[in-house]
Amino acid sequence: MNNKKVGIIGVGNVGATLAFNLASKSLCNEIVLKDLRENIVEAMALDISQSANAANSKTKVGFAHNNENFANCDVIVITAGIPRKPGMSRDDLLLTNAKIMTSVINDINEQNPNAIYIIVSNPLDAMVYTALKASKLDKNKVLGMAGILDSARMSHFIFEELGYGEGEIDASVMGGHGDDMVPLANYSTVEGKPLDKILNEEQIEKIINKTRHGGAQIVKLLETGSAYYAPAYSASLMVEAILSNNKKVYPCAVMLEGEYGYEDIVAGVPVRLGKNGVEEVIELKLDEKQTAEFAKSIDSVKELVDTLDTKFFV
Repeated sequence: MNNKKVGIIGVGNVGATLAFNLASKSLCNEIVLKDLRENIVEAMALDISQSANAANSKTKVGFAHNNENFANCDVIVITAGIPRKPGMSRDDLLLTNAKIMTSVINDINEQNPNAIYIIVSNPLDAMVYTALKASKLDKNKVLGMAGILDSARMSHFIFEELGYGEGEIDASVMGGHGDDMVPLANYSTVEGKPLDKILNEEQIEKIINKTRHGGAQIVKLLETGSAYYAPAYSASLMVEAILSNNKKVYPCAVMLEGEYGYEDIVAGVPVRLGKNGVEEVIELKLDEKQTAEFAKSIDSVKELVDTLDTKFFV
């Protein structure tokens, strides 16, 4: 992974934690941070660089003074955006973050012609769509982090229900990153055994419901914030897969072009990651219920995309 450069835009909790994870594990040669808050981004770069030195990491951590300093990245992770505020409608949040995403892409796209973009900003699937439109890049070069996070949450709730299996639970979630996501019990395993052979239908439904509201649960407990350790680590796995070209399969938000019967819409599906970004979309065989749930999830994303197409991309 020598001579690989990762750019991170937005150094809130997720962006800073991601930078810390990457630097601690020496996953790249250089990390450059970018944020509108110049004092914060400089402080974070200094703090994370010092932690990297404590870990004897070979990763250099710095920050960008301007767009020219943020150049020639192999992977760029975008976490920039605002959370929904009191009195703000869903469309207000969508259009505000679409404006931020487009501005970010326009600022850095020219200086990073070969970069793979990983989007973390919410609403996730719509922001991947926005980044694709703004960058005009091929669909394999822009993808969203959500499926790994949602699957990790499902794994936690499986462990919580069973009381065993730590480290040997492999959960699978598809669809949009929201309440209509599609946890796949028959593609989830504990110690290699299918989940639907271990737990009954009622237990599985409880786990699925908890998974769909896993992020909201943390927001409610924190009161003033949202999750960041699990999102940041999930993003680091995607960065590692791309930089190492290890061809691992992860659920990621990508533009569909015929896969699962859908066109021109972003949704979370299993993909194989490598140096070219999304190298293959894996099509799982879904049962009738899962097919219907996936269609409902697609419809939820389509509502957001339709709003973007009529109110933003005009």
